[in-house]
Amino acid sequence: MVGRLAISPVVPTVTAEFGVSNAVIGTALSGMWLAYALTQFPSGILADRYGERLVILVSVGGTGLVSLGLAFSPHFAVFLVGTVLLGGAAGLHYSVATTFLTRIYDDVGTAVGIHNGGAPVAGLLTPVAVAWVAARYGWRPAIAVGAFIAVPTFVLFARYVRPTEPRKPDRSMREQIDPGALLDIVTRPSIVFSSAIAILADFTWQALASFLPTFLIEHHGHSTALASTFFAAYFVVQGVLQIGVGALSDRYGRDLATGVCLLSGIGGIGVLVGGSGLLAVSAGILLLGLSMGWGAAVIPRVMDHLTAEERGTAFGFVRTAYMIVASTGSIVVGLFADRFGWGTSFLLLGGLMALGVALLVGNRVLGADL
Repeated sequence: MVGRLAISPVVPTVTAEFGVSNAVIGTALSGMWLAYALTQFPSGILADRYGERLVILVSVGGTGLVSLGLAFSPHFAVFLVGTVLLGGAAGLHYSVATTFLTRIYDDVGTAVGIHNGGAPVAGLLTPVAVAWVAARYGWRPAIAVGAFIAVPTFVLFARYVRPTEPRKPDRSMREQIDPGALLDIVTRPSIVFSSAIAILADFTWQALASFLPTFLIEHHGHSTALASTFFAAYFVVQGVLQIGVGALSDRYGRDLATGVCLLSGIGGIGVLVGGSGLLAVSAGILLLGLSMGWGAAVIPRVMDHLTAEERGTAFGFVRTAYMIVASTGSIVVGLFADRFGWGTSFLLLGGLMALGVALLVGNRVLGADL
């Protein structure tokens, strides 16, 4: 997560050095998220064959190497390719780690919420560290911060986390792919509905992860240091509160917890677009941080509709499917910002979250039980 987030605080500097627009840098970031999405499915297959631990180690190590390579990009084309590779390496982790947790813990929502807390920890450390390094040494060493985090993470995980037995060690990757069975899973009404909610929420998450600091700098005129501090606070709030979101979803239901997150996000977007003072921005960041804890409710919602045998390969496939669509968040918001301004582009995100709320309410009112 550090590797991917290290790019966002220096987006204005990168666009200035390479002479590209927000839409173009958004294309690179969308490419990163698309690659992240595409590796979710094969990661599950690899985990079934070789075990989750090995796949996670490959992901952490690869993320560190690519982060280091990005720092030496001589041209934007190289930077774009490196950004895509970064997403691919990082994408091997999440689905496998989630499946790993479901094999160990009964309170899946709480476990996923704690696991997802890794992102806010990265969000707390990364923007501040990147802004400080960028101010003193430039954006290239700042992006390399991901490599310095990856090495000790790799060593600690390899040393202390015990492997689990692969589910299907004797089956080749080709044998594990049953197109008919996968199509049956992704077309189940409950999976389709859960994926639709995930698309709306993840589209927003990816856009915010890419452009929230730039929005604060260019829309409100805040300094890079202050914008990075708010960006860090956004992830801290997300990390702390999403554990509560997971517990809420375990106790009172996935949809209630998801609805609370989406409504909070709508309020946060409205406050951020309308107010530029420190109090307004702080309130908006608090609300957005809560809203982006949606994964602790939506991911278990998907898992609830999969059998234990399906959760390895099938969850990766489902996650790939919804993240491919959601990966366009960065390029769409970047394009809207170029054409209509940052305020309009962020209001678009609020509208998508409102659509998510409407779907949840419709499901409850109609008694569809999706």
